[in-house]
Amino acid sequence: MTTTKSATGLSKKGLSAGSVGLIGAIVIGISCIAPAYTMTAALGPTVSEVGLQVPAIILVGFIPMLLVAFGYRELNRAMPDSGTSFTWATRAFGPWIGWMAGWGLIAATILVLSNLAGIAVDFFYLMLAQIFNNPDLADLALNPVINVVTCLAFMLGATAISYRDMRTTQKVQYVLVGFQLLVLILFGVVAFVHVANGTAFDATPISLEWFNPFAVESFSAFAAGLSLSIFIFWGWDVTLTMNEETKGSRSTPGRAATLTVIIIVVLYLLIATASISFAGIGTGESGLGNEDIQGNVFFALAGPVLGPLAILVSIAVLSSSAASLQSTFVSPARTLLAMGHYGALPSNFARVSPRFLTPGYATIVSSVVASAFYAIMRFISEDVLWDTITALGMMISFYYGITAFAVVWYFRKQLLASARNFFFQLLFPLLGGVILAVLFFTTIIDSMDPDYGSGSNIGGVGLVFILGMAVILSGIVIMIVQAVRRPAFFRGQTLSRGVSDGTEDDALDELPV
Repeated sequence: MTTTKSATGLSKKGLSAGSVGLIGAIVIGISCIAPAYTMTAALGPTVSEVGLQVPAIILVGFIPMLLVAFGYRELNRAMPDSGTSFTWATRAFGPWIGWMAGWGLIAATILVLSNLAGIAVDFFYLMLAQIFNNPDLADLALNPVINVVTCLAFMLGATAISYRDMRTTQKVQYVLVGFQLLVLILFGVVAFVHVANGTAFDATPISLEWFNPFAVESFSAFAAGLSLSIFIFWGWDVTLTMNEETKGSRSTPGRAATLTVIIIVVLYLLIATASISFAGIGTGESGLGNEDIQGNVFFALAGPVLGPLAILVSIAVLSSSAASLQSTFVSPARTLLAMGHYGALPSNFARVSPRFLTPGYATIVSSVVASAFYAIMRFISEDVLWDTITALGMMISFYYGITAFAVVWYFRKQLLASARNFFFQLLFPLLGGVILAVLFFTTIIDSMDPDYGSGSNIGGVGLVFILGMAVILSGIVIMIVQAVRRPAFFRGQTLSRGVSDGTEDDALDELPV
């Protein structure tokens, strides 16, 4: 296979072009976000931070995501490349910042992969306990050996599907995503019916105050809630990493990203308002303020809301985590592929499966690293595992923020050429980037507190801060090693820095492979 590059170094990488349409991209985007899993895990902690203002925090978290999605769309229109944040930040700011943007995406997604597998294990045994009416089966997930073995089995299955062509991925996702969306909508509608009929646990009338972010008691609580809110939206950018495999690589991925974020915010508002209206935020048995149920809200509310159909919720969360486990492989594998392709990592990462036209080597490496991380952390401490997820808010803000600022800097010569450019290439991504930067540094400062996250600390310093800094510093160390071994990329020889002046066309659509 020979690949023709443009003057900037951008080129196609041998992936299966035109195999993903708009609907397929949206479905995979929703799958990666995993709404059933994220809501059952994040709703309780968000209530503990901001109380009734959960809908407001969801809307506030939605704003930077939408603003950044607009910026991603602009970069994809100019440079549709599977490396996304890595490639775009390199073109805008040079190889060093670009490498770290790619590292932020890879680290975040691989760490999430391990935790998604863990959630799938928990709900697998919860589902078996419900099916066989045997609560002891749920306790099997607490056994580290059984837990890790089951987790590795889920990871192996997800890897096998991800290794195959994108059409296989789409077929699996249509089923899993469709089912979880139907169950979530059913849950929300039935919860409101209970409220209307007077059969809710703690009926709480919906108020406009729920949507007022200024009603949150403190900025610290606001920032903590916002960090959780951004986490529940994270994953929509997978639609962009598939751009070289999407029909209409210039426009479809950006459109899919925007529609995915909008669909998710509507779904989240439905579930959040329905849950609060049904259960209230008190500390009673089913109240969302009850710490005993905050880690798994849907499992606690499924019975009271859906009665004999409660098992559907467990299956929905299981399918959500399993679907996301599989679709989340898309982003790190394609970013690693791009980094190998442009010489920022060993050339092995640039390998594409000749049969399936997918980044086979990068997919397997992602799976092995995520599996090893989960197995090690699971035997060390569950707190470490969950604090890692908390630290992800830091990593998400890090690489999303860099990409948002890359929009402004890359298009700097044409920002005032039209009203459209002003809003979509300057104002929107700049605001999104500033919000994420503030959140990034706020999280760094707050996470130093030993009580932050699970309350675990080392030497009086919060474990979340230590984990977050360890991820970033390890990326810097690996980058320096790669710079010594592969200097061409870091000299700008394989992927050059550039700027758009309104006439430059870096698009890959016409480049032969």
